[in-house]
Amino acid sequence: MRAGVLLLLLATPAAAAAPPGASSCSGCHGAQGGAVPSLGGHAAEDIAASLAAFRTGARPATVMNRIAKGFSESESRAIADYLAGGGQ
Repeated sequence: MRAGVLLLLLATPAAAAAPPGASSCSGCHGAQGGAVPSLGGHAAEDIAASLAAFRTGARPATVMNRIAKGFSESESRAIADYLAGGGQ
């Protein structure tokens, strides 16, 4: 019995933990049709590119440029991968 439970636990993928910063994204970007666009359905590459553009100032923003500057390229990529995987 114990061996069976252990095998089941090892075979069950754990839910991916949100990388730092990702959980706050849904506060503004969670709902479809809101004033702020939802990130649901966007590819990780697109989300990462947008964060990079906000960070460098290439994409104008009122708030996201300041938020994006708080994340490194690798942190932004982790957030993008998480959000694109449905982690909102």
